Amino acid sequence: MTKNYIFITGGVVSSLGKGIAAASLGAILKARNLKVTIIKLDPYINVDPGTMSPTQHGEVFVTEDGAETDLDLGHYERFIHTKMTCLNNFTTGSIYSQVLQKERRGDYLGATIQVIPHITNAIKERIILCSKNNNIILVEIGGTVGDIESLPFLEAIRQMAVDIGRKNVIYIHLTLVPYISTAGEIKTKPTQHSVKQLLSIGIQPDILICRSEQTVPLNERKKIALFCNVPVNAVISLKDVDSIYKIPKLLKNQKLDNYICEYFQLNAPEADLKEWEKVINAEKSSNKTIVIGIIGKYIKLPDAYKSVIEALKHAGLKNKIKVNIKLINSQNIKNKNVRQLKKLNGILIPGGFGDRGIVGKLLSIQYARENNIPYFGICLGMQIAIIEFAQNVVGIKEANSTEFDPECKYPVIDLINNQNIHTCTKYTKKNNNIDLGGTMKLGSQPCKLSINSLSRKLYNKDIIIERHRHRYEVNNILLKKIETAGLKVTGRSQNNNVAEIIEISNHPWFLACQFHPEFTSTPRDGHPLFIDFIKSAGKNKKN
Repeated sequence: MTKNYIFITGGVVSSLGKGIAAASLGAILKARNLKVTIIKLDPYINVDPGTMSPTQHGEVFVTEDGAETDLDLGHYERFIHTKMTCLNNFTTGSIYSQVLQKERRGDYLGATIQVIPHITNAIKERIILCSKNNNIILVEIGGTVGDIESLPFLEAIRQMAVDIGRKNVIYIHLTLVPYISTAGEIKTKPTQHSVKQLLSIGIQPDILICRSEQTVPLNERKKIALFCNVPVNAVISLKDVDSIYKIPKLLKNQKLDNYICEYFQLNAPEADLKEWEKVINAEKSSNKTIVIGIIGKYIKLPDAYKSVIEALKHAGLKNKIKVNIKLINSQNIKNKNVRQLKKLNGILIPGGFGDRGIVGKLLSIQYARENNIPYFGICLGMQIAIIEFAQNVVGIKEANSTEFDPECKYPVIDLINNQNIHTCTKYTKKNNNIDLGGTMKLGSQPCKLSINSLSRKLYNKDIIIERHRHRYEVNNILLKKIETAGLKVTGRSQNNNVAEIIEISNHPWFLACQFHPEFTSTPRDGHPLFIDFIKSAGKNKKN
């Protein structure tokens, strides 16, 4: 099978949406019955984004095989309906780590280790490793052309055109074409300069995708084509749209997929985007609006909760309900202002780490439980729900998690490897020096559902498989009293019988899970838990 590589770089400014553009292009090419995969190359020195703050780089997306990856892999999965793996994302840090390990073992036979060829060879090997069984391999280079961190990646993709042949490589450059409102003009000069930077390192782009507030007119596209040495039909205008799910059709209407198939000499049928048209039509046909509050601590950067936000929107599409999402800082929720939550039709607390804002989250859960507001807890949102129930219903006022209080008297939530110890004192003394990266329960795990539970009804399965990312879990030693008081465990891990899903049956909708269902939601299918949560929130508004 011939491998064809499409390398996507970015210029002028960051955050232009290379990931969504790559995912949209992948969706069109897959709709042409081509086998497509997408790889993200991140230029930072971290081995993976697992230890990075969401305020730095957005959410950490977890793949089925347990890799902690860039949030763009979430876009890839949602758009091309293909499971990503640990091979689909790697960083400068992981490449250097790999090369240095080989050097320490003596694999290079005493050679002087250099960026070229050792680092660039390692990058090329990782790209080729991920290309197995695919016609088209889209490779997104993180960052912006001109960044010093990106240079090894750019040099590696330049070399690949030499290694495998220029006819099997396309370079796409995504740039900003700003509109200056005071002059009433679209400016092409930044794009010209960005392409010059690419040319200076030996890469001539074949296609330019021009991001702009409005459609880039033909005259400006001709000007860009002339100065950047590309055909005018390879200058694609990508204007701002109100839904990212309109982008595949926007690119197809400009025949980007045709240009690529002709370049690679691929005989592929026309792309059928009926599924995407259904998604867009569902957005238009929403006949009700509800407000869902996400209670968290990273509200200044919505990308910290990207998959959760998208999953809520997907569920809205399935219910023909427009979901307005309100990000609420849990640190600002106190007893005196907790009634601000009354305006919400549903409350969701997503995953997270640390004790900042926990009091506000506890108050939010208590308010949702006592006032019959639909509540959905994910990962940390489940752990706090158990703590709140133990404190306010069971009456164990000192119930807590050893994450927030290592020496708490009643650790209803405890470290995964610390289940038989009632306090975390022994562990924390040696915990100061352990690695934090990649040391959690990660990736897909099976979960057994209880008969006659809401979760069993929604999934319509006895055993489900969902993705995890957590270091703490429910302490079984203290669970019996909590269950007796009315909070039921309706999902348990298959191997060690740990609580994975909890429900309160005498509440309109109160469900929380230890895993992350948002990672498997797509605009075409949604996710059963999110779909029913939004359905219940819609009923709550009516009532």
